[in-house]
Amino acid sequence: MKKMMCIVAFFIALIGTVQAQSNKKILIAYFSWSGNTREIAKNIQKQTGGDLFEMVVKNPYSTDYNECVKQAQNEQQTNARPAFTAEVKSMETYDVVFVGYPNWWGTMPMVLFTFLEKYDMNGKTVIPFCTHGNGRWGRSVDDLKKLCPNSTVLEGFAVNGSMAKNSEDDVSKWLQKIGITNKK
Repeated sequence: MKKMMCIVAFFIALIGTVQAQSNKKILIAYFSWSGNTREIAKNIQKQTGGDLFEMVVKNPYSTDYNECVKQAQNEQQTNARPAFTAEVKSMETYDVVFVGYPNWWGTMPMVLFTFLEKYDMNGKTVIPFCTHGNGRWGRSVDDLKKLCPNSTVLEGFAVNGSMAKNSEDDVSKWLQKIGITNKK
């Protein structure tokens, strides 16, 4: 009976914590090469009222898919940390950080590693969202958790890139499930 009461108390605390997130300051930080991840980010922004921050790399990827593949694979192989062009103003004021990216060869693009190493995520709630070609998350969530060991990482949202433009209902259901749905 004690064990059951502990489990019930844990879930009540967890639900309360997640629902309380809806009153906190939200950042939606993302990288998008093709525009698919941008669609999801804008959708999250529309439904939460959070602030958008797009990571634009200083040395842009080629618009040619094959050239982009070569550049991104080289970055992975060399464990590169590509710089981005803008800064998040007052990162310390955000409680919840959505982190969006395309799945590139099983993980996040290396610019996400740059972002997550640059900004202090300690104590923040981090929520991944990912577009993919059929690889879903790959190892990206594990990589994200390694980069954010003192953060609460909530269940993320993954969608095939070809479905990104038509995913508003799915994003809405996911946000409701994790308890973050209010607009400012």
